[in-house]
Amino acid sequence: MNLLKENTKAPDFELMDQEGKAHKLSDYKGKWVLLYFYPKDDTAGCTKEACMIRDSWAEFKNKNAVVLGVSVDSVESHDKFHKKYKLPFTILADEEKKVVNQYGVWGENKFMGRVYQGTNRVSYLINPYQKIVKVYEKVKPEIHAEEVLKDLEVRLKK
Repeated sequence: MNLLKENTKAPDFELMDQEGKAHKLSDYKGKWVLLYFYPKDDTAGCTKEACMIRDSWAEFKNKNAVVLGVSVDSVESHDKFHKKYKLPFTILADEEKKVVNQYGVWGENKFMGRVYQGTNRVSYLINPYQKIVKVYEKVKPEIHAEEVLKDLEVRLKK
């Protein structure tokens, strides 16, 4: 993995959401953005991470933060995942793997002794000026939302 560094500008991109609507990172200038990359819709860790964010949604909104989930799954897969778990945030389809490569999260993975290429569970916290202020390299799905909210709280007090 060749992750982007803290204190660098977050590259802009355009991807389709679960409803087929285009989103650009630059659409969210002026807001905090949690850009979280995850391996696959409707799998154990990814579902846990998405549901923990969903359950903390009011806190994210109170902090003027937007959450954008990204995986290489299709718009159709995202639509099913989004509806099944009643996710209140946007998930983006990167089927061509442009953004996962741009953000350095595509690479070697290991699962149950198998090695394969895929999306690593990595998140970026991006400030309202579109600068990366935190890279979460080893995300634990069950505590990630809480961790990000604590980091946002600290930054908002500055």
